[in-house]
Amino acid sequence: MKKLILASAVSMAVMASAQADEHSGTYDFDNQQTHQFITFKISHLGYSWLYGRFNDFDGQFVYDAENPENSSVSVTIDTASVDSNHAERDKHLRSDDFLAVSEFGEATFKSKRIVMEDDGEADIIGDLTLRGVTREVTLEAEMLGHGKDPWGGYRMGFEAETEIKLKDFGIPMDLGKASETVEIEISVEGIRQ
Repeated sequence: MKKLILASAVSMAVMASAQADEHSGTYDFDNQQTHQFITFKISHLGYSWLYGRFNDFDGQFVYDAENPENSSVSVTIDTASVDSNHAERDKHLRSDDFLAVSEFGEATFKSKRIVMEDDGEADIIGDLTLRGVTREVTLEAEMLGHGKDPWGGYRMGFEAETEIKLKDFGIPMDLGKASETVEIEISVEGIRQ
């Protein structure tokens, strides 16, 4: 009986390890732009929300299923791809008042460490570089799922959110007290390489 219990325990441990290894790996963002989004919202004078997104960005994450805190992520954003659904406003957002895209055409995020939460979510702490200024930010992240896709690949999806202050990144435009911070949400689907 003891041998049977021991054999079952070993079998279960090997299966758990194999399942964990099944989704570990390096994932490139699905940069066909059909399954990834970076959106933002900021208050307009405290009366309404202004929404927008960045249409062009790319990235990669490495996922370690056995030790998720050893995972990592990096993202590069084309700041000129900002899109708030209004051409004149987008022109203003690209100007020196905001993103200064002629000088700072890219924004980047590179993770430094990951802290796992009890509920399975994670804080991804890393350096965000925007408008030439680098600051540490925390992305509150959640895995949405993973598995085989219909084309023979393997995919994994995450959603994350953070909040930044405009002045922390040298953005000179003062929109008033209600508009000091921007909420950012990231949703990506990675394809294992």
